[in-house]
Amino acid sequence: MAEKLKGAPVSLALKEEIRDRVNALGQEGIVPALTILRVGEREDDLTYERGILKQAEACGVRAKVRVFPDTVSQEELILALEGLNEDPAVHGVLLFCPLPGHLDERAVRKALKPEKDIDGITDASLFGVFAGREGGYPPCTPEACVRILKHYNIPLAGKRAVVVGRSLVVGRPLAMLLMAENATVTICHTKTEDLPSVCREADILIAAAGRKKILNASHVREGQVVLDVGIHAEEDGCLCGDVDFEEVFPRVFAITPVPGGVGTVTTSLLLLHVISAAEKSARLRTF
Repeated sequence: MAEKLKGAPVSLALKEEIRDRVNALGQEGIVPALTILRVGEREDDLTYERGILKQAEACGVRAKVRVFPDTVSQEELILALEGLNEDPAVHGVLLFCPLPGHLDERAVRKALKPEKDIDGITDASLFGVFAGREGGYPPCTPEACVRILKHYNIPLAGKRAVVVGRSLVVGRPLAMLLMAENATVTICHTKTEDLPSVCREADILIAAAGRKKILNASHVREGQVVLDVGIHAEEDGCLCGDVDFEEVFPRVFAITPVPGGVGTVTTSLLLLHVISAAEKSARLRTF
Protein backbone atom coordinates (compact mmCIF):
# COMPACT_ATOMS: atom_id res chain seq x y z
CA MET A 1 0.00 0.00 0.00
CA ALA A 2 1.40 3.39 -1.02
CA GLU A 3 2.33 6.25 1.27
CA LYS A 4 0.18 9.34 0.79
CA LEU A 5 2.36 12.37 0.17
CA LYS A 6 0.03 14.91 1.75
CA GLY A 7 0.58 18.58 1.08
CA ALA A 8 -0.45 19.77 4.54
CA PRO A 9 2.92 19.13 6.32
CA VAL A 10 4.78 20.86 3.49
CA SER A 11 2.38 23.79 3.55
CA LEU A 12 2.64 24.06 7.34
CA ALA A 13 6.42 24.42 7.15
CA LEU A 14 6.02 27.10 4.48
CA LYS A 15 3.43 28.96 6.57
CA GLU A 16 5.84 29.14 9.49
CA GLU A 17 8.47 30.65 7.19
CA ILE A 18 5.87 33.05 5.77
CA ARG A 19 4.84 34.28 9.23
CA ASP A 20 8.45 34.84 10.28
CA ARG A 21 9.20 36.86 7.17
CA VAL A 22 5.94 38.82 7.39
CA ASN A 23 6.81 39.74 10.98
CA ALA A 24 10.25 40.91 9.89
CA LEU A 25 8.70 43.10 7.18
CA GLY A 26 6.19 44.42 9.71
CA GLN A 27 9.05 45.73 11.83
CA GLU A 28 9.95 47.89 8.83
CA GLY A 29 6.35 49.04 8.46
CA ILE A 30 5.76 46.93 5.34
CA VAL A 31 2.72 44.75 4.73
CA PRO A 32 3.18 42.39 1.75
CA ALA A 33 0.33 42.93 -0.68
CA LEU A 34 -1.16 40.78 -3.45
CA THR A 35 -3.72 41.78 -6.06
CA ILE A 36 -5.63 39.07 -7.92
CA LEU A 37 -7.02 39.91 -11.35
CA ARG A 38 -9.90 37.66 -12.31
CA VAL A 39 -11.81 37.79 -15.59
CA GLY A 40 -15.24 36.15 -15.41
CA GLU A 41 -16.58 33.60 -12.94
CA ARG A 42 -14.80 30.34 -13.71
CA GLU A 43 -15.43 27.92 -10.85
CA ASP A 44 -11.82 26.73 -10.70
CA ASP A 45 -10.62 30.34 -10.45
CA LEU A 46 -13.12 31.03 -7.67
CA THR A 47 -12.02 27.95 -5.73
CA TYR A 48 -8.35 28.90 -5.98
CA GLU A 49 -9.17 32.50 -5.10
CA ARG A 50 -10.99 31.51 -1.91
CA GLY A 51 -8.04 29.40 -0.81
CA ILE A 52 -5.57 32.22 -1.44
CA LEU A 53 -7.65 34.79 0.45
CA LYS A 54 -8.07 32.47 3.42
CA GLN A 55 -4.36 31.67 3.67
CA ALA A 56 -3.35 35.29 3.06
CA GLU A 57 -5.50 36.52 5.94
CA ALA A 58 -4.09 33.86 8.26
CA CYS A 59 -0.49 34.72 7.34
CA GLY A 60 -0.69 38.52 7.39
CA VAL A 61 -0.54 39.11 3.65
CA ARG A 62 -2.90 41.79 2.36
CA ALA A 63 -4.83 40.37 -0.60
CA LYS A 64 -7.57 41.90 -2.70
CA VAL A 65 -9.39 40.91 -5.87
CA ARG A 66 -10.23 42.95 -8.94
CA VAL A 67 -12.90 41.33 -11.06
CA PHE A 68 -13.60 42.06 -14.71
CA PRO A 69 -16.49 40.74 -16.84
CA ASP A 70 -15.56 38.11 -19.40
CA THR A 71 -16.35 40.75 -22.04
CA VAL A 72 -13.54 43.02 -20.84
CA SER A 73 -11.49 44.63 -23.58
CA GLN A 74 -7.81 43.93 -23.93
CA GLU A 75 -7.04 47.63 -23.52
CA GLU A 76 -8.88 47.82 -20.19
CA LEU A 77 -7.17 44.72 -18.80
CA ILE A 78 -3.70 45.88 -19.86
CA LEU A 79 -4.39 49.31 -18.40
CA ALA A 80 -5.23 47.67 -15.06
CA LEU A 81 -1.98 45.68 -15.13
CA GLU A 82 0.06 48.76 -15.96
CA GLY A 83 -1.52 50.57 -13.03
CA LEU A 84 -0.57 47.73 -10.68
CA ASN A 85 2.95 47.73 -12.11
CA GLU A 86 3.38 51.32 -10.95
CA ASP A 87 1.68 50.95 -7.58
CA PRO A 88 4.41 50.64 -4.90
CA ALA A 89 1.87 49.31 -2.40
CA VAL A 90 1.27 46.20 -4.54
CA HIS A 91 4.11 43.68 -4.41
CA GLY A 92 2.62 40.80 -6.39
CA VAL A 93 -0.01 40.32 -9.08
CA LEU A 94 -1.80 37.08 -9.92
CA LEU A 95 -3.63 37.01 -13.25
CA PHE A 96 -5.95 34.04 -13.60
CA CYS A 97 -5.49 32.24 -16.92
CA PRO A 98 -6.68 31.10 -19.38
CA LEU A 99 -8.34 34.31 -20.48
CA PRO A 100 -11.44 34.51 -22.71
CA GLY A 101 -10.74 33.76 -26.36
CA HIS A 102 -11.17 37.34 -27.61
CA LEU A 103 -8.12 38.45 -25.61
CA ASP A 104 -4.52 38.08 -26.77
CA GLU A 105 -3.26 36.28 -23.67
CA ARG A 106 0.40 36.60 -24.56
CA ALA A 107 0.08 40.37 -24.99
CA VAL A 108 -1.72 40.65 -21.66
CA ARG A 109 0.93 38.57 -19.88
CA LYS A 110 3.65 40.69 -21.44
CA ALA A 111 2.14 43.79 -19.85
CA LEU A 112 2.94 42.52 -16.34
CA LYS A 113 6.33 43.45 -14.87
CA PRO A 114 8.39 40.32 -14.05
CA GLU A 115 9.18 41.57 -10.55
CA LYS A 116 5.46 41.50 -9.73
CA ASP A 117 4.77 38.26 -11.62
CA ILE A 118 4.51 35.92 -8.64
CA ASP A 119 3.25 32.90 -10.62
CA GLY A 120 5.79 32.84 -13.43
CA ILE A 121 3.52 33.69 -16.38
CA THR A 122 5.68 36.27 -18.16
CA ASP A 123 8.30 35.42 -20.75
CA ALA A 124 11.00 36.95 -18.56
CA SER A 125 10.05 34.77 -15.59
CA LEU A 126 9.97 31.63 -17.70
CA PHE A 127 13.34 32.53 -19.23
CA GLY A 128 14.80 32.48 -15.73
CA VAL A 129 13.44 28.97 -15.17
CA PHE A 130 14.63 27.64 -18.52
CA ALA A 131 18.03 29.33 -18.34
CA GLY A 132 18.57 28.38 -14.71
CA ARG A 133 19.02 32.01 -13.69
CA GLU A 134 17.61 33.94 -10.77
CA GLY A 135 15.27 36.80 -11.54
CA GLY A 136 11.57 36.19 -11.67
CA TYR A 137 9.58 33.51 -9.90
CA PRO A 138 8.88 30.00 -11.20
CA PRO A 139 5.26 28.92 -11.68
CA CYS A 140 3.96 27.86 -8.28
CA THR A 141 2.62 24.43 -9.21
CA PRO A 142 5.89 23.05 -10.64
CA GLU A 143 7.76 24.47 -7.67
CA ALA A 144 5.24 22.81 -5.34
CA CYS A 145 6.01 19.42 -6.90
CA VAL A 146 9.73 19.81 -6.19
CA ARG A 147 9.05 21.05 -2.66
CA ILE A 148 6.92 17.98 -1.90
CA LEU A 149 9.57 15.59 -3.17
CA LYS A 150 12.25 17.29 -1.08
CA HIS A 151 10.08 17.43 2.04
CA TYR A 152 9.54 13.67 1.91
CA ASN A 153 13.25 13.07 1.22
CA ILE A 154 12.64 11.51 -2.17
CA PRO A 155 15.95 11.51 -4.09
CA LEU A 156 16.01 13.39 -7.38
CA ALA A 157 19.64 13.36 -8.50
CA GLY A 158 20.19 10.64 -11.08
CA LYS A 159 16.55 9.49 -10.97
CA ARG A 160 14.33 9.06 -14.03
CA ALA A 161 11.39 11.45 -14.01
CA VAL A 162 8.52 11.34 -16.49
CA VAL A 163 6.28 14.40 -16.76
CA VAL A 164 2.99 13.80 -18.58
CA GLY A 165 2.04 17.26 -19.84
CA ARG A 166 3.89 19.86 -21.89
CA SER A 167 2.19 23.15 -21.00
CA LEU A 168 4.16 26.27 -20.14
CA VAL A 169 2.13 26.46 -16.94
CA VAL A 170 3.30 23.13 -15.48
CA GLY A 171 4.90 20.50 -17.70
CA ARG A 172 7.80 22.28 -19.33
CA PRO A 173 8.89 24.47 -16.38
CA LEU A 174 8.58 21.44 -14.09
CA ALA A 175 10.97 19.53 -16.34
CA MET A 176 13.48 22.37 -16.01
CA LEU A 177 13.19 22.45 -12.21
CA LEU A 178 13.69 18.68 -12.03
CA MET A 179 16.75 18.86 -14.28
CA ALA A 180 18.13 21.59 -12.02
CA GLU A 181 18.01 18.91 -9.30
CA ASN A 182 19.95 16.55 -11.61
CA ALA A 183 17.02 14.29 -12.48
CA THR A 184 16.86 12.80 -15.97
CA VAL A 185 13.57 13.99 -17.43
CA THR A 186 11.26 12.79 -20.18
CA ILE A 187 8.30 14.98 -21.19
CA CYS A 188 5.28 13.08 -22.51
CA HIS A 189 1.82 14.13 -23.63
CA THR A 190 -1.44 12.69 -24.91
CA LYS A 191 0.11 12.02 -28.35
CA THR A 192 3.06 10.02 -26.98
CA GLU A 193 3.14 6.52 -28.48
CA ASP A 194 2.77 3.71 -25.94
CA LEU A 195 2.45 6.16 -23.07
CA PRO A 196 1.96 3.40 -20.44
CA SER A 197 5.35 1.82 -21.12
CA VAL A 198 7.14 5.18 -21.00
CA CYS A 199 5.45 6.00 -17.68
CA ARG A 200 6.42 2.65 -16.18
CA GLU A 201 10.11 3.45 -16.81
CA ALA A 202 9.95 6.38 -14.39
CA ASP A 203 11.18 6.48 -10.84
CA ILE A 204 9.12 9.63 -10.40
CA LEU A 205 5.95 10.02 -12.45
CA ILE A 206 4.16 13.38 -12.55
CA ALA A 207 0.71 13.71 -14.11
CA ALA A 208 0.04 17.20 -15.47
CA ALA A 209 -1.95 16.53 -18.64
CA GLY A 210 -5.13 18.30 -17.55
CA ARG A 211 -7.30 15.26 -18.34
CA LYS A 212 -9.31 13.41 -15.73
CA LYS A 213 -7.89 10.01 -14.71
CA ILE A 214 -5.75 9.74 -17.85
CA LEU A 215 -3.23 7.59 -15.94
CA ASN A 216 -4.33 4.26 -14.50
CA ALA A 217 -2.86 0.98 -13.27
CA SER A 218 -1.35 0.22 -16.69
CA HIS A 219 0.89 3.31 -16.43
CA VAL A 220 2.59 2.43 -13.13
CA ARG A 221 4.75 -0.20 -11.46
CA GLU A 222 5.91 -1.01 -7.95
CA GLY A 223 8.39 1.37 -6.36
CA GLN A 224 7.32 4.50 -8.18
CA VAL A 225 6.56 7.91 -6.70
CA VAL A 226 3.53 9.54 -8.36
CA LEU A 227 2.59 13.22 -8.16
CA ASP A 228 -0.85 14.23 -9.43
CA VAL A 229 -1.14 17.87 -10.47
CA GLY A 230 -4.62 17.62 -11.99
CA ILE A 231 -7.86 18.59 -10.31
CA HIS A 232 -11.27 17.85 -11.77
CA ALA A 233 -14.84 17.59 -10.55
CA GLU A 234 -16.64 14.24 -10.74
CA GLU A 235 -20.35 14.06 -11.54
CA ASP A 236 -21.09 13.66 -7.83
CA GLY A 237 -19.12 16.81 -7.03
CA CYS A 238 -16.10 14.98 -5.60
CA LEU A 239 -12.65 16.00 -6.80
CA CYS A 240 -10.20 13.78 -8.64
CA GLY A 241 -6.93 14.22 -10.49
CA ASP A 242 -5.20 13.16 -13.68
CA VAL A 243 -4.48 9.82 -11.98
CA ASP A 244 -7.07 7.15 -11.26
CA PHE A 245 -6.20 7.08 -7.58
CA GLU A 246 -8.13 3.94 -6.69
CA GLU A 247 -6.31 1.91 -9.35
CA VAL A 248 -2.85 3.38 -8.82
CA PHE A 249 -2.68 3.69 -5.02
CA PRO A 250 -2.23 -0.05 -4.30
CA ARG A 251 0.54 -0.45 -6.89
CA VAL A 252 3.07 2.32 -6.21
CA PHE A 253 5.45 3.37 -3.42
CA ALA A 254 3.99 6.84 -2.80
CA ILE A 255 1.41 9.19 -4.33
CA THR A 256 -0.07 12.64 -3.74
CA PRO A 257 -3.83 12.66 -3.10
CA VAL A 258 -6.38 14.90 -4.82
CA PRO A 259 -7.44 17.02 -3.06
CA GLY A 260 -4.91 17.55 -0.30
CA GLY A 261 -1.72 17.18 -2.32
CA VAL A 262 0.06 19.52 -4.72
CA GLY A 263 -2.60 22.25 -4.68
CA THR A 264 -2.22 22.79 -0.95
CA VAL A 265 1.45 23.65 -1.38
CA THR A 266 0.90 25.78 -4.49
CA THR A 267 -1.07 28.40 -2.55
CA SER A 268 1.57 28.68 0.17
CA LEU A 269 4.32 29.17 -2.41
CA LEU A 270 2.29 31.90 -4.12
CA LEU A 271 2.22 33.84 -0.83
CA LEU A 272 5.92 33.16 -0.28
CA HIS A 273 6.61 34.74 -3.66
CA VAL A 274 4.61 37.83 -2.65
CA ILE A 275 6.73 38.15 0.47
CA SER A 276 9.95 37.75 -1.53
CA ALA A 277 8.75 40.51 -3.87
CA ALA A 278 8.02 42.77 -0.87
CA GLU A 279 11.49 42.09 0.54
CA LYS A 280 13.13 42.94 -2.79
CA SER A 281 11.08 46.13 -3.04
CA ALA A 282 12.16 47.15 0.46
CA ARG A 283 15.84 46.55 -0.38
CA LEU A 284 15.56 48.68 -3.52
CA ARG A 285 14.11 51.55 -1.50
CA THR A 286 17.16 51.57 0.77
CA PHE A 287 19.57 52.33 -2.08
